[in-house]
Amino acid sequence: MEISAETQKDYQGKKVDKSARLFYGLSMLGLSTLSGVFASLLIMFYQDYFGISTKWITIAFAVYAIWNAINDPIFGQLTDSTRSKHGRRIPYMRYTAPFFALTFILVWFVPEKSSETVKFIWMLVSMFLYDSCFTIIGLVHSALMPEMTESLEERSKLQVSSSLFGLLGTLLGFIIPDLVRPKAGSADTSLWPLRLAMIGLGLVCGLLIWIATYKIKERPEFSQVDKPIPLKEALKATLTNKNFIVFDIANFMAVFMFSICMGAIFYVSDYVTQSNSLYLLGALFIPLAVSVPLTKYPLKRFDAIVTFQIYMAITSLGLLLVAFLPANWIYLGMAIVGFGYAGILVGLNLALGLIIDDDEVRTGVRREGSYFGANALITKPAESIAAPLTAAILSATGFVTRESMGGQIFLNQPASAIWGIRMIVGLIPGIALLIGAGVLFFFPLKGKKLKKMKAQLLEMHAEKEAQLEELQAQEADLLEADLD
Repeated sequence: MEISAETQKDYQGKKVDKSARLFYGLSMLGLSTLSGVFASLLIMFYQDYFGISTKWITIAFAVYAIWNAINDPIFGQLTDSTRSKHGRRIPYMRYTAPFFALTFILVWFVPEKSSETVKFIWMLVSMFLYDSCFTIIGLVHSALMPEMTESLEERSKLQVSSSLFGLLGTLLGFIIPDLVRPKAGSADTSLWPLRLAMIGLGLVCGLLIWIATYKIKERPEFSQVDKPIPLKEALKATLTNKNFIVFDIANFMAVFMFSICMGAIFYVSDYVTQSNSLYLLGALFIPLAVSVPLTKYPLKRFDAIVTFQIYMAITSLGLLLVAFLPANWIYLGMAIVGFGYAGILVGLNLALGLIIDDDEVRTGVRREGSYFGANALITKPAESIAAPLTAAILSATGFVTRESMGGQIFLNQPASAIWGIRMIVGLIPGIALLIGAGVLFFFPLKGKKLKKMKAQLLEMHAEKEAQLEELQAQEADLLEADLD
């Protein structure tokens, strides 16, 4: 079955209804709120509040990095290979949601009077459990977007919904713990307000994800017509794809940038600007939220990968300004970072979706799980590197922790520690993004190659839909025969 040139001009892919877009975004709200808390507070919670040494944090994240990297391709291949009447993605997302809430809550309940070894073990085990649940839900959520529609416009709408709710969740992930964590100058150093907030947050976000799974629909032709590729063959096809290799180098830098920068936000507000963290978060997130819907304009003019590249360069400029501007001007740098990161946020999955489309044309099989899993295999170490690097830089530059001061904040940090914080939040991620933007000049799938691939993809999907109809007709005939 082929699609005529005239039909292709009018038909660019499946339409996604507003309800599905809404709940796709709401599921990201639940996911990003918990991951935002985890990213912003974990190091401060264990290093600053509980005094775990840089050595133990580095060991924890080195071990964690191994599992953090390999679990994504495993879960990705598992979802690609699953055949169920409920789909190959949604069941994993639905039934993991309650465990995601529970494991998130456990992260914050390390025994206060225990030894450093016990605290280290608690940190490591709870991180393992939390990340396994986060991986399954996050991977499925990402894989659903390019699978639901071939249309770049429809994907862009889904991604904008996901990004806006994701931004709200990430912002809440900073604001909520900041409202309940022990503050500078406060005589109350109890962690129980924080812990109770984490219980409520975990339960609400888990429920939100679970409800969303009943509103988001999969396309049955990819689970009933496509035949799964074995793990070894799938990994080889993915990791030798030049489009994917070039993209993932850039994406590694983007993930590293976000992880190291966001993990240091509270350090900047507490010790560099010495102001309410909401001012800093507002300078970042307001331009970010406003700019996300505006990304549709460059996406109409440029390929997704070029748009991704432009916004990486803009974000890099903002980060370098954060590193070198006087403390009162840091907000300007953060606003530029917010504007630029909007394009990274939207463009990242759109670009990877095109790579997956091209792979389907080459292999005949839709493999979002494998690609998002392999993507995480390469980029998840960026998250794991960020945390111990932050701890190591703070330690090397003479940062004075709260724990060493009996639970009270030490504002008069040495100049070397202030520069260390600026390196973490500005200089290092800024240079990383510049490297990533440069690598994207070597991305092959663009221009005429991209247009040709999209035409072939539409023809292939029309054939799969026809095969699905034949399979369903055969099943109906068999059922009718059994009844007779």
